[in-house]
Amino acid sequence: MATPALNVRRQGTVARWGDRLGLQSGFLPYFLVLPTLLLILIIAVYPIVDSIFLSFLDNPLVASGSTFVGLRNYSYIFASSEFRNSIGSTFIFSFATVLLEFLFGLGIAMLINGTFPGRGLVRASILVPWAFPTLVSAQIWNLMYNSQTGIITYGLQALHILPVGSSLLQTTPGIVIAAVITDVWKTTPFMALLILAGLQVIPNELYEAASVDGSTRWQQFWTITLPMLTGPMVIALLFRTLDAIRVFDLMYILAGRQVETISSYSYYYMFTGTPSDFPTGLAAAVVLFLMCCLISIFYLLFLRRAQR
Repeated sequence: MATPALNVRRQGTVARWGDRLGLQSGFLPYFLVLPTLLLILIIAVYPIVDSIFLSFLDNPLVASGSTFVGLRNYSYIFASSEFRNSIGSTFIFSFATVLLEFLFGLGIAMLINGTFPGRGLVRASILVPWAFPTLVSAQIWNLMYNSQTGIITYGLQALHILPVGSSLLQTTPGIVIAAVITDVWKTTPFMALLILAGLQVIPNELYEAASVDGSTRWQQFWTITLPMLTGPMVIALLFRTLDAIRVFDLMYILAGRQVETISSYSYYYMFTGTPSDFPTGLAAAVVLFLMCCLISIFYLLFLRRAQR
């Protein structure tokens, strides 16, 4: 038979565990997010770690023939001019598209931030290009770039920018330019939407006070709008940069293998080559993953510094 002291001790232990699991202790939220964390570990973290491990093997598709080769796969891709060209194409495309989308998105967000008749319809209509899947929009623009029936090619030939019978998709610089135009058309609304969300939370009292002090619209933009938009702009740039640097489907439709990005280089070696090519493509994919991590860290550090 339990003594009264033992019962008190058990009740105290139950009470302490109840307090720890209670809402006041802060311990309960960890239990609530535990299933989500386990799911992320299974579907995201494990494949990443496994891919990094397989990139150090000679032939990971054959269990009996795979041997550890260290950084040999990475040495091979960095020694390859094809992979170096893919890095150059990826960064040129990413820089051009993100810069243009930021400038156009900021301008569009400033224009539709005001009050005017039909504002809701305008805001909804600018999202139409972004709503198209990339494969669909790429195919649409591919037809417009066609050397025989493309309307864009016809216009460029009429302006004597292109000779008769040629198109943008016949040269490497032309393909990059065509991809930049297509991506800017499609994704600028997304950038504008994120910046518009940041504009909506800026208090109008700040602009009213600045107007009373005699500041111009340009001064208000530099001293109020831009500083208050730092957070939303950095987040928008982060999303777009990560999306641009891993571009695959757009280049695949417009160029095939004529112009490769890091993603397309990885795809071709992993899934269209021989089994011995698989670790080469896997190493390229790991390099792309590390680039995305470094870009994310850079933007987050910049955001933290700007908020200070």
